[in-house]
Amino acid sequence: MVLQFFADYLKHRLTAKTRHGTHSPFVYQLADEVIYDFSRKKVYDEIEAQRKKLLNDHTLITVTDLGAGSHLNKNRTKKISQIAKNALKNKRLAQLIYRLAAHHKPSNMIELGTCLGITTAYLSKAWPQADILTIEGCPQTAAVAYHNFTELGLQNVELQVGNFNDLLPKAIEERSQLDFIYIDGNHTKEATLNYFNWCLPKIAENSLFIFDDIYWSEGMKEAWEEIKLHPQVTVTIDLFWIGLVYFRKGQAKEHFKIKF
Repeated sequence: MVLQFFADYLKHRLTAKTRHGTHSPFVYQLADEVIYDFSRKKVYDEIEAQRKKLLNDHTLITVTDLGAGSHLNKNRTKKISQIAKNALKNKRLAQLIYRLAAHHKPSNMIELGTCLGITTAYLSKAWPQADILTIEGCPQTAAVAYHNFTELGLQNVELQVGNFNDLLPKAIEERSQLDFIYIDGNHTKEATLNYFNWCLPKIAENSLFIFDDIYWSEGMKEAWEEIKLHPQVTVTIDLFWIGLVYFRKGQAKEHFKIKF
């Protein structure tokens, strides 16, 4: 599985383009102003300082895994530092997700898979006016995330603990539309397609869905291909680590692979 992942990564690097190889004005602007904006931002420092605390926290917690597990470590009892090292999005990717949220300025965001809350913090700081719901299946990691939210002074985040299958449908029902969905949990084909299809009735013109780990397994690759083919999807951007899905009416259906 690991060898296949690296083979997929190499293939992606050889076939993906930069913004200069992109002929869509919408995607070119997104790549130029958001994806490739590597300028330093002061807000990053505060969150990365919190990440550093987690990387140095050797407290043991018992992890409840309701999803597809981990390629790296399947032990139930783990140090917080170990989870921070292996499960958190690296700062380059987390900061890209920050920039996407800041660029789109969504009224609401839903994150499936809080983990220790670092990416949630980036979402919160990106657009403080948004109402953010983050859902985590593991009570122990959720407790650590909640502590991080408190230390960072996040005011616009609601954390719910439980099974995505139980909590996501209720969250969708409570919202008139879905502006920004970040799916980073239960990396199976069936679950990923379920979350996607459940959310579809509430999409809007500027909705953005972000799918994490689209090359994580054969099932995730198949799910990504099915999502791309859906008739309501108009633009997808494959960044290897994540996939972006747009539903822009009146735009020709196109799929892009962008180096990141």
